[in-house]
Amino acid sequence: MELSWSELLVVGIVALIFIGPKDLPGMFREIGRFMAKVRAMGRDFSRAMEQAAKESGVKDVADDLRKISNPKSMGLDAVRNAADKFEKWDPMKPAVAAGAKPAAPLTPPPMPPMPTTAPVVAAPAAAPGPATAALAEKVAAKKAASADAVTKLREAKAAPVAAAPAATPEAPAVKRGGRVRKKAEPGDPA
Repeated sequence: MELSWSELLVVGIVALIFIGPKDLPGMFREIGRFMAKVRAMGRDFSRAMEQAAKESGVKDVADDLRKISNPKSMGLDAVRNAADKFEKWDPMKPAVAAGAKPAAPLTPPPMPPMPTTAPVVAAPAAAPGPATAALAEKVAAKKAASADAVTKLREAKAAPVAAAPAATPEAPAVKRGGRVRKKAEPGDPA
């Protein structure tokens, strides 16, 4: 149970008001004894549980689990050391062992001249099956159609914009609700 100083101050003021200054020290003494008994009971309970765990072998199992999960027992410390060495390794610097002289930089041996032979000709590919040929024709037709559409669009963009049509005296018909009506103009009866 955790109480802050402000909460303890409020409890103390309320206790001073209701209990009175004469009986307050005795009450705190009794509360202290009660809390000491509660703590002692808690310690006894913990000891009894630890003793029962020792007798039942739970502690041995827990120790075995700790040993199994220990990285050193599994060899993970060697893996971690190797990873650290790899992270710190600089391929541009030659490796120098303790007390050894630095090695000469490694250079690959010169390549022997390539023998001159006749050029290699690739074997002709096998003829595609009927399903593959049909699919290839469909793809080619789609590509041709899209290329035609692109050229038509480019021509339409390139063509000069025609002048806007002259306004006609009669308003165009508008279809509403399945009926064709003349567009309303100002001054027409509704």
